[in-house]
Amino acid sequence: MRGPVRGVVRRELFPIAGVFTISRGSRTVSEVVSVELIDGPHRGMGECVPYARYGETQEGVIAEIEAWLASGGGTRAALNAEMKPGAARNALDCAFWDLEAKRAGKRAWELAGLPEPRPQVTAYTLSLASPEEMEAKARENAHRPLLKIKLGGGEEDLDRLRAVRRGAPGATMIVDANEGWTLDLYAEIAPLLLGLGVAMVEQPLPAGEDAPLMGAARPLPVCADEAAHDRASLEGLVGKYDMVNIKLDKTGGLTEALALREAALAAGLKVMVGCMIGSSLGMAPAVLAAQGAAFTDLDGPLLLARDRRPGLVYDAQGVHPPAPELWG
Repeated sequence: MRGPVRGVVRRELFPIAGVFTISRGSRTVSEVVSVELIDGPHRGMGECVPYARYGETQEGVIAEIEAWLASGGGTRAALNAEMKPGAARNALDCAFWDLEAKRAGKRAWELAGLPEPRPQVTAYTLSLASPEEMEAKARENAHRPLLKIKLGGGEEDLDRLRAVRRGAPGATMIVDANEGWTLDLYAEIAPLLLGLGVAMVEQPLPAGEDAPLMGAARPLPVCADEAAHDRASLEGLVGKYDMVNIKLDKTGGLTEALALREAALAAGLKVMVGCMIGSSLGMAPAVLAAQGAAFTDLDGPLLLARDRRPGLVYDAQGVHPPAPELWG
């Protein structure tokens, strides 16, 4: 890097197609923050999604980004040393990667020393609703090979899964409990979920109350989501989980996401790469981290009523790596 760069921070809203519901509430709009780093003719873009679960807001993230830019940091290395992991650092880190690629006239994956990325099969998320509504939505998306099912932790969860299976008999299913279960509930329903063709469950127990998972029998693989952030959180996951869900908004950018991926694999954990609901700009860097992942869940743009242009390409092969006009 060649010193400080100028930055422009924007608050943006992307309407969601319909209503997206999880156990913690419903949304009709995705609130994102984008960053444009400018160095002469070169511009680098990044996007993040502030997440209330971690105490983040658009206003707070914008203030954090603007304060760091005003301090004169100016390099990706300085950013990762000085700013805590989270949405604000993610937008800046990914913008730096994009800027560095454009300065060098190379792709971001080349700068990262990675093989050329390939399309990745991505999950498509069915938000929490009645069994009847989820069956109808599953039927609409039965052509997709991988469905992610949001659950609520209540008595209807098994009914929901049976309904989704009726609607999409050929799809692999993964489920997201969003911290709504107990270990007893997991032990009770895991065999039933396996019988329905469920391949994995995300974060069944609350992140701060997951000690019961240590050494417990886990016939249905368990993935850490809210409990997994960056490499500093990894030590507390080994023995409790079988997999970690790497999200750039939690790691604080692509730099830490790539490092966490390698550290998790070295620790014997499988890797999932997921996302918040954002535009193709937010998903683009994650496609690099998702190469070779056990599961990829980068469907954010598919859940929006409109996306950026140009956006990522989604087809029967999955989500394609970004074109340079979009990112990296």
